[in-house]
Amino acid sequence: MPDIQQFLHKLSIYAVPVVLAITFHEAAHGWVAFRKGDPTAKMLGRVTLNPIPHIDPFGTILLPAMMLLLNTGIVFGWARPVPVNFRLLHDQKRDPIYVAAAGVVTNLGLALLSGLLFRLLTAIDPTLLIQAMAHGTAPLSDTPARMVLVPVTLMCVVSVQFNCLLALFNLIPVPPLDGGRIAVGLLPPRASMALASVERYGMIIVLMLLMFGPAGVIWRFVDILASFILGA
Repeated sequence: MPDIQQFLHKLSIYAVPVVLAITFHEAAHGWVAFRKGDPTAKMLGRVTLNPIPHIDPFGTILLPAMMLLLNTGIVFGWARPVPVNFRLLHDQKRDPIYVAAAGVVTNLGLALLSGLLFRLLTAIDPTLLIQAMAHGTAPLSDTPARMVLVPVTLMCVVSVQFNCLLALFNLIPVPPLDGGRIAVGLLPPRASMALASVERYGMIIVLMLLMFGPAGVIWRFVDILASFILGA
């Protein structure tokens, strides 16, 4: 039987970092595509940091909530993909690489910023580090400042972990993941066309990767990268 109180506690910590990571990821794709000549995302209102246009009911809300409720130990999700008309890009070979890489770079940037904030907060008040290591299970201080800073510190940890996970998972070289689009742009023409043809089965492949793929291997890399950023 799921612990509802624990679920609500985790939801309050995970919701903001997860939504921000997904929103920035998709907005970055749309912004770079616009700068490279494709106004599609801009015209559809997807070059925005407002999370509502990017929300996918299953990938942004239902799946992460289920993973938290079932206490899977990992949270994953995605937003509605930003539409990109690659034929409108200035350079048909190079610009798709930039558009695809934008999301990964943005997530790594968010992870670094969250890590810097985490280090700053825990340097000012080392007790916050103990609270973060306890994942919020240790009793909170009765001081108003710490009652705010403890959740913020935990959100920084979640932000680092989730942004690293989103970046590394998207680097898997299979379309429609960003790594697949980057590989299509870098490979020779024949290999590029062969890999691009896989995209028609994209959603099935992504779901299979989530269910049976190298999630454990990816999480090891996520743990190493997140620990480095957090200074743990």
